[in-house]
Amino acid sequence: MKMSSTLGLGVSVVALSLVSITPAMAQSTDPADTTAEEQVQDPGEIVVMAQGRAQALADVPVAISAVNAEALSNSGANDIRQLNQLAPSLIVSSSGSEANGSARIRGIGTVGDNPGLESSVPVFIDGVYRSRSGIGLSELGEIDRVEVQRGPQGTLGGRNSSAGLISIYSKKPQFQFGANGEATYGNYDFVRVGGSITGPLSETLAARVDGVYVRRDGFLTDTRNNVDVNNRNRFFVRGQLLWEPNSDISVRLIGDYTWRDERCCGAIYVDKSVNPYIGNLNDPANPLLQAGASPARVNDSGNNIINVLRDLGQPMAGFNPGYDRTIYVSPGRTFDGKTKDYGFSGEVKWDLGGATLTSITAYREYRSGQAGDVDYSAVDILYRADEPEKLYRQFHTFTQELRLQGEAFEGKLDWLVGGFYSDEKLTVRDNLKFGTEYGRFATCRLFSGTGLAALYSPTSPLCLAPTVGPATLAGAVGASGTDIVAAATALDSLNNLGSTGDEYRQHGKNWALFTHNIFHITDKLDLTLGVRYTNDKKDLGANFGNNNAVCTTVQGLVSDDMTTTTAGTTTQSATARALAGGLIGLACQGNSTAELNGVAIKSSRSEDEWTGTAVLSYRPTDDLMTYASYSRGYKAGGFNLDRSALKSPLRTFASFGGAQNLVANLAFEPELVNSYELGAKYSTGPFSLSATLFRSDFSSFQLNTFNGSVFLVQNINGCATGLNGGDRDTSATTGACAPADVSWGVRSEGVELETSIVPARNFRVAAGLTYAKTKYRSDLVGTNAGAPLDPALRLLPGNTMSNAPELVITSSFSWTPDLGSNGHTGLIYVDSRTSSDYNTGSDLFPQKEQDAFSVVNARVGVRGPDQKWALEFWVQNLFDKDYAQVAFNTPFQAGASTPAFSDATHYPGGRQLFSQFLGEPRTYGVTLRGKF
Repeated sequence: MKMSSTLGLGVSVVALSLVSITPAMAQSTDPADTTAEEQVQDPGEIVVMAQGRAQALADVPVAISAVNAEALSNSGANDIRQLNQLAPSLIVSSSGSEANGSARIRGIGTVGDNPGLESSVPVFIDGVYRSRSGIGLSELGEIDRVEVQRGPQGTLGGRNSSAGLISIYSKKPQFQFGANGEATYGNYDFVRVGGSITGPLSETLAARVDGVYVRRDGFLTDTRNNVDVNNRNRFFVRGQLLWEPNSDISVRLIGDYTWRDERCCGAIYVDKSVNPYIGNLNDPANPLLQAGASPARVNDSGNNIINVLRDLGQPMAGFNPGYDRTIYVSPGRTFDGKTKDYGFSGEVKWDLGGATLTSITAYREYRSGQAGDVDYSAVDILYRADEPEKLYRQFHTFTQELRLQGEAFEGKLDWLVGGFYSDEKLTVRDNLKFGTEYGRFATCRLFSGTGLAALYSPTSPLCLAPTVGPATLAGAVGASGTDIVAAATALDSLNNLGSTGDEYRQHGKNWALFTHNIFHITDKLDLTLGVRYTNDKKDLGANFGNNNAVCTTVQGLVSDDMTTTTAGTTTQSATARALAGGLIGLACQGNSTAELNGVAIKSSRSEDEWTGTAVLSYRPTDDLMTYASYSRGYKAGGFNLDRSALKSPLRTFASFGGAQNLVANLAFEPELVNSYELGAKYSTGPFSLSATLFRSDFSSFQLNTFNGSVFLVQNINGCATGLNGGDRDTSATTGACAPADVSWGVRSEGVELETSIVPARNFRVAAGLTYAKTKYRSDLVGTNAGAPLDPALRLLPGNTMSNAPELVITSSFSWTPDLGSNGHTGLIYVDSRTSSDYNTGSDLFPQKEQDAFSVVNARVGVRGPDQKWALEFWVQNLFDKDYAQVAFNTPFQAGASTPAFSDATHYPGGRQLFSQFLGEPRTYGVTLRGKF
């Protein structure tokens, strides 16, 4: 859909609906003393507990979108992804693993599923920090409300965040008996059953139990293994106790458990129908090598990778799929994954008379293992085996927060002091291996992309025509021909080798002291000042197991052929040097080498940061509040938990003195942000309107990128002086900046508008708009010391960040008319999200562009008196819009470059193939609810 028609659809829905998303203002992760509904005195007034105090929306001068239980129910929200429809500044996506989905606010978020990176937009549930935002992609149970806080949160309790946070508040136990349940059935054989029960156990003790079970077929079909992928099979249970011995003390205990056994996440190839820049890259109608010819006919307008994959068994339909949801998985490979997430928390609130003490103590464990056919093709190139003992990510997290708050100077000062501590142990085990066809794929890929392409023979040894092929190879490279042939023979046998069990152990400790104070200077003028000191320390240890002896064999055979001269005399031909580099690179991709077998490395890092906020708010009238604010945010540094980041595969670990000498390559620096806001909020009960102007400058922005072979984690900074294009070329040595000139590298600026209106008791509407320019600086460097940017990121300077649309419009409309006079009501609900174009890949290759699109959801139903029962029919993605969540360089599938593909603007990936994780298709069903 083109931008004009897409925005037209969004505007039409806004016009229809110009419900319950409510713009609110807040800055804390403290759960409410009571539910928001219990705090509201005026039905038209919005109350939040954002600063540890029950405050009306108009009194809290920091940007937040608050979504209540009714809006969550109407939108069909079961996890944080559905918040995309209700919060225009938020976008939540998942890629290769739902265990580490990504949330972005104002275009800023943590990219990819590398567990070594903390979230720029963390998730808190009932005041408890969750280790990674992907945890919010699971079932949430009975929810009171969700608050999406925008901008850095670096002052109050909980963990620091640089872009914002998502706070989820569950419903509390009640001292009045009640129960509810629901059953849903939909297409894809979707079944969801949930319920809760609450009531008193004594006069001072109440309990609550929530439970959910979900099953659904997958959206993708694996025809080779006859299974569906991206399915659902999960359950969730949460139990709570609330003890209130008197009016001064409240103790809330929560325990929960989540289990998932699902297949995630399949991907399809990007084709030319999605983006015109693809051209012939993925065009099966114009392959490089015509099958059946002897010798093969060369056609330089095609892509040799297409031919290699085709000849090894990849169906041609898979290269030009459009949005077909058929995937081609290697026989015997699986995307099976299991997740367990459980924990306990205790919240104590104690009114001491002159002050209130709040304590939140929590312990959580999270374990996720995800197998996968990670080349995403029918050819068995690369996989993670389903071996639970060798494959998982596990977090053990203990957190403690204490706050003491009160008033002074006859209410002129609301003061708060506190502390936070977390102890997190992260273990990552991996078993990434080359597939059973990798050796043949590697030799075919190498020789079909060189001057030997005319001898390409995929069924023959070395992938070259028998007899004549090896002889021609040996002759083409001169004196080193014997070594080249021997190395190619070794490469041809590189199958089912790789990691036998890599293990990373990270122990992180984080503690902070903070204060947050509101000075009521006059009845109309407030000054809020907050400051926080944070200490973060991480210790890393890793052990590697690897049986890829082919890598070391190839390195030993051809490393000398990488040398250009001896005593001034050229001893190897250019062809020999090119083939030697290709052989080593293919044999050792991702630093998969037996040289690492039994190797252990360790490192540690520690950092101290000051963050804080200052807000001046003024209320010219009772209905209007204006404010100006400054905030400094912070996200901790850490380690890239991926062995591929240690070095280039073209050199051995021994040449660096061992892997321990390279451990610094895994470290990345903390992310810092300075943010400024101007805002206004108008509220007259049934009508509210908020507007925010914002600018945030990020230094040492943490970027995670997969370049098709390795994962890069690099800090992104800017240079105050021009680099003359040195950051936009393919050289790793050009584009350095003097350390004194290093400055911010990413800027997010724009305007946010949110409005809601309740013109009648049974009629609610809301709309939101975010216009944000979230861009990289024009001159970029890779570290705060001014080192050059990695060449894989050469498209970043001056461009808009990934998953950062300039314009997003959301709207929702809810009408519950009376049906007769016996208490029955109807329900008509529609919500929409319209997004302008954006790039879904962190390297910004144009092949990863997503056109503007709209997603519309709808729900209609009938409800009994007092909503004791309800029957609802619903549809998600009403118009079945096809779109990509994330596009990426398909692992190890980059073809040889020729002049036809040297256009760095339109084809920056050369002959690289691309794949994408799709958004969900249209789903529909029926839900029956009941309560008593």
